[in-house]
Amino acid sequence: MNESKPKIVVLDGYALNPGDLDYAPLSEFGTLEVYDRCEREDIPRLAADAKIILGNKIEMGEAEFRLLPRLKYIGVQATGYNLIDTAAARHFGIVVTNIPAYSTQSVAQLTFAHILNLSFHLSQHAQGVRDGRWSRNPDFCYWDAPLVELAGKTLGLVGFGNIAKKVAQIALAFDMRVVATRRNKDAKSEMNVEMVSLEEVFRESDVVSLHCPATKETTHLVDAQRLGWMKPSALLINTARGALIDEQALADALHSGRIGGAGLDVLSSEPPAPENPLLSAPNCFITPHFAWGTFEARRRCMEISIANVRAFVGGAPQNVVNGE
Repeated sequence: MNESKPKIVVLDGYALNPGDLDYAPLSEFGTLEVYDRCEREDIPRLAADAKIILGNKIEMGEAEFRLLPRLKYIGVQATGYNLIDTAAARHFGIVVTNIPAYSTQSVAQLTFAHILNLSFHLSQHAQGVRDGRWSRNPDFCYWDAPLVELAGKTLGLVGFGNIAKKVAQIALAFDMRVVATRRNKDAKSEMNVEMVSLEEVFRESDVVSLHCPATKETTHLVDAQRLGWMKPSALLINTARGALIDEQALADALHSGRIGGAGLDVLSSEPPAPENPLLSAPNCFITPHFAWGTFEARRRCMEISIANVRAFVGGAPQNVVNGE
């Protein structure tokens, strides 16, 4: 194999590029193969002799690394990289990179789309109008559920990275009070955002929005106990990772009216099984993990992905997530 033209394989290219972007610039760095989708068991066959692998939701660990002796680089085309065994990759001399902050604006936008939908029950009322409810109404207006003004309400952020900060900025423009909790227990308040404990976020907030990574410590962070801390009218928003929520506990809370509603863009398993309890829970609005999917965000992701490969080939890798 000519090492000056290494083999580059994109294993699940469709999600990032359903046809409106271009992987062709990667050909500058090697022989390019692009597959729309890839099952984990197909990786050793599709990526045989590859030096560079790119993918969005591919899962790889020691088993794959042993079967891919030429592999030196994995470019995760997303911010989260928990599907890659980064320690094992480091052991095998494989550099792993990610795409930080490319979707901040878009995810913050969807976070507030869910908040606004729930605060005005937009979906319910728009469907009512379509069904003729307004046409049959004796008055010039109607509403079937309480309408909530956000000004003066408290937004609680679990995590305070780039996306959470953008959400806070939007919330402050709505004249909301914003509190947050983060892993750094000594974090100081900033941006007119008050740093409080996790329990205070759940107890004090009218809206709790999740913005933390999925780790062993954060799996089922939102469980029956913490849902029990929330106000009966409070809303739960998750545009981060599905594993953060005990889905049965949330479904139970929604069925019992324990909390006011939920807006979710992520679930524990994607696509979800038909029996996922949240699919039939009341006041639960689920979007199909598309917060990151605006053209603008995907274009940034593609540009940074290509730049990451260029930096690696040039001997100065950037956005490395498994360094010493």
